[in-house]
Amino acid sequence: MTKTQTKAIVLFARDPVAGKVKTRLAPFLSQELILELYTRFLSDSIQKICRVVDADRFIGVYPSDSSGYFSRLNVEPPLEIFIQEGEDLGERMFNTFQARFDEGYEHVAIIGSDSPSLPVAYIEKALNSDKDLTIGPSTDGGYYLIGMCRKPVNVFAGGIDWGSDKVLTQTLERVKKSASSLELLPPWYDVDRAEDLRFLKTHLELMDQAGLEDIGATGEFLKSLDI
Repeated sequence: MTKTQTKAIVLFARDPVAGKVKTRLAPFLSQELILELYTRFLSDSIQKICRVVDADRFIGVYPSDSSGYFSRLNVEPPLEIFIQEGEDLGERMFNTFQARFDEGYEHVAIIGSDSPSLPVAYIEKALNSDKDLTIGPSTDGGYYLIGMCRKPVNVFAGGIDWGSDKVLTQTLERVKKSASSLELLPPWYDVDRAEDLRFLKTHLELMDQAGLEDIGATGEFLKSLDI
């Protein structure tokens, strides 16, 4: 994809393969339903980054596109698909930031695919920040977004306990040691466990009733689930 903007938004996503995604939702849901749900998460997350103003759009896939889901995508505006490279999540994110800055981007933000209700405005706020780092704290102790401005800052080295409730705290400790400037976005939530999914369903139902925003493929799918 030809670089057209100075900003880049990157969606980190897992290849949608049964038994390999949203594993903490089992045995609450069957593997078949979990896979169907995750593809809705992906669809809404992709639509979300396509709505971001003045940014080129990327999807970093892990560990591969063996399912063919991403190679079959046909959306506008165009997306660049790449395979994440690195030994752990931190290394994969740092390599992604480094690659985008090497390509000439000035603002880069990475989001995950676990927050299908995330407001686009939060992503755009990160891409417009002049701070060295921007972090969107997640209510589970991690973060739903991390952004960098003009240069990569390796706040992931030294052992982050990925998947734990210590991720945000440990990252902020490294931000402080790096003497980098930081902007914190409003807190939001990821969906990893059954209670998260119930909250998401209630949240989207209320949004739908109030006519506040399109509830997307995830919201429509959750209407069919008795959870």
